[in-house]
Amino acid sequence: MKSYVGNKIRELRNGSGMTQAELAAKLGISASSVGMYEQGRREPDSETILKLCSIFGTSTDYLLGNTKTEKKSVGREISDVFDEFTQILTSQQGLMFDGVPLNDDDRSKIVDAIRVVAALAQQQHKKSFGNGEC
Repeated sequence: MKSYVGNKIRELRNGSGMTQAELAAKLGISASSVGMYEQGRREPDSETILKLCSIFGTSTDYLLGNTKTEKKSVGREISDVFDEFTQILTSQQGLMFDGVPLNDDDRSKIVDAIRVVAALAQQQHKKSFGNGEC
């Protein structure tokens, strides 16, 4: 009795060239638990699901089958994530802050605040790592 999640764990693990024992060590569980997940005999708890997504650089939606497209979080530019968030913030209707609906001015202030923090972080990053060269 295979489960979607179990199949996806096996697929991601094999795709990364990892053994069940190696994945188990990263998760802090036994290799037999990983085997049971993959066989559909046991389902991972929410903490394990989050760890799996972090290890494989994928979303919980992908792991749980809520989306068919894998969006890897590894190696993404923060500017891309910011652009996605800005798009969601500006287009999503009914967003609230402490129970009060956000208006266009509120959304604009949030985007501006994030831009300021991102610029400060970028300056700090450049100071720490030079001119973008590692």
